[in-house]
Amino acid sequence: MDNQEIIVLNRKKTRIYLLNKIPSEHFALRKREDIRNMLDKVFTNNQVTIAGEVVSDFEFSHEVYGENFYIVNIAVCRLSSSYDVIPVMVSERLIDVKADYKGCTLQASGQFRSYNRHEEVKNRLVLSVFAREIEIVTPEDDGQNPNHIFLDGYVCKKPVYRKTPLGREIADVLLAVNRPYGKSDYIPCICWGRNARFADQFEVGSHIQLWGRIQSREYQKKIDEDTYEKRVAYEVSVSKLEYLPEEQ
Repeated sequence: MDNQEIIVLNRKKTRIYLLNKIPSEHFALRKREDIRNMLDKVFTNNQVTIAGEVVSDFEFSHEVYGENFYIVNIAVCRLSSSYDVIPVMVSERLIDVKADYKGCTLQASGQFRSYNRHEEVKNRLVLSVFAREIEIVTPEDDGQNPNHIFLDGYVCKKPVYRKTPLGREIADVLLAVNRPYGKSDYIPCICWGRNARFADQFEVGSHIQLWGRIQSREYQKKIDEDTYEKRVAYEVSVSKLEYLPEEQ
């Protein structure tokens, strides 16, 4: 549908309107502007740009209204010469998911999304970069591909402040970033040093903005008394943090 703007207005009973086809008497201008502003906020309160080497094939994830989505892993270098392996959710309409891109450098822009996957007796938070734009690019000469994220959201659990055995200050923050229609993404974030001390003052419901990068971390999950399973956690390593006082 070229040059047509599609908005899903009711998630219980999906009704799709083509805004440029609706007569003005049926759709007030102010209402249209409200919806446009809401969508603009969706695209600005959760922004990610990453690039790295493709290290996996495209694996089918799910289908929505006839559109298939796939997961591909990319390795993003750190300054320390180590790397983070980050999953990227890609529509089949953005790239040929049947091609072999392993070894190529893929750049994706979109949002950091989460959903709960039910495993046995509890849910597990699963995170990935939801790509809205994607392209194969030439690697940077210095090997430092972009890994940038900006989030605007609300603290949904009291931050956990602690110190490492070497005295380094850390604070874990779980941030709820709103999406339309009552949905939210729950993003684990980790703050360091003075940002950790600052985050320790936040209460549940505090409105904050943060900048940083996405990182991966391996850990051992205890399955039973004798069995451990290697898993990977994803979080935002925060480099800048701001508190936004609520308007009175």
